[in-house]
Amino acid sequence: MNAEIISVGTELLLGGTVNTDTTLIARELSRLGINLLFTGTVGDNPERLEFTISQALSRSDLVITTGGLGPTGDDLTKEIIAKAAGKKLVFHEESFRRIEEFMGGREMPASERKQAYLPEGCTALKNNVGTAPGCAFRTDAGKIVMMFPGPPSELVPMLHDYGVPYLLGLENAVIVSENIHVFGIGESKVAEMISDLTEGANPTAATYAKRCEMFVRVTAKASTQKQAEQMCRPLVEKIKERLGDAVYSTQQESLEELVVAQLAARGLKLATAESCTGGLLAKRITDIPGSSDVFEMGAVTYANRIKTKVLGVPEEMLAEYGAVSEPVARAMAEGIRREAGSDLGIGITGIAGPGGGTPEKPVGLIYIALCDGEKTYVRCLPGGTRPRGRDYQRIYASSSALDMVRRWLSGLPVVP
Repeated sequence: MNAEIISVGTELLLGGTVNTDTTLIARELSRLGINLLFTGTVGDNPERLEFTISQALSRSDLVITTGGLGPTGDDLTKEIIAKAAGKKLVFHEESFRRIEEFMGGREMPASERKQAYLPEGCTALKNNVGTAPGCAFRTDAGKIVMMFPGPPSELVPMLHDYGVPYLLGLENAVIVSENIHVFGIGESKVAEMISDLTEGANPTAATYAKRCEMFVRVTAKASTQKQAEQMCRPLVEKIKERLGDAVYSTQQESLEELVVAQLAARGLKLATAESCTGGLLAKRITDIPGSSDVFEMGAVTYANRIKTKVLGVPEEMLAEYGAVSEPVARAMAEGIRREAGSDLGIGITGIAGPGGGTPEKPVGLIYIALCDGEKTYVRCLPGGTRPRGRDYQRIYASSSALDMVRRWLSGLPVVP
């Protein structure tokens, strides 16, 4: 099945609103094994909208629209699509009752009633967080049309709760996906390493980039959940074997989720001392529910005198090696572990940029230390490559620190 997504709204064309709808829907289509061939954006103009819809219906099996389902005069998506598909709009009583319930007894403007008119014979897609229902139907030519509201807060639950089940029902199939999360190897390299494993039609394997890491998604389609899971398993295992200990999880979605879960399972605590990352590592850890069981202290020690006063980093060490150095990273990790009384201590120091670099210590040079009380491990991110920006350096450094903890907990080489 070939699909097309059309986003409707002049505010999208003017840049006043960022279009996240296309990304959200595209991810679901990929998971379902549906080919997305085209995406487009069109303003609230009847003629241009009708042309765009007619063009989409002529070349795609599935046309999905977002936006233009509200009560105002420029919300014309349903009207235009119904016209292009040769469908009448009819009053949908259940949708109207849901709008009344949503209004909670408040006086309903006459324009709200407009939202309850849907293409004849369609399947209404309930809106549990707003007033505008979505809908889905087949045209006389056999094309499938689905309409969703524009606000992501309304689109996402409608898509997951009603849109995806509708698409699955068309094929009487169950789709199962498993994500293999990878840190330390880039997407292009992974794609090379598993190129022969991505050629299958069912199950499929595809690589996806994330900020400073990537994942491989394995997807299978079958008549039952169990069958689809069984189809995924051999391919997942082959990919994991191929990528080795760079694979950190097929369960948790992030390194911080994995680390918090593993620390909690072993009853261990972690403390952090950060310079160039400015507390980002501590934030990522404490964003995870249950992190209070494993994390009690984090210190942002930017200034050298604070490194000395709080962590006990010797002044002579700072003078001899500089704040951005392996000895100082070691001392920070050991100092925060000692002060917190934790099982593990992390120290991070570096040059996040964009300024501050020198030929000897370029932007991006970051030292990360992990101390377990018996040994202190140090990983060096050398920097000096193409400019990546301050945010990237901080995210990559905090991810590298989490990966070091993950490796230590798993009995893997902490510094690969």
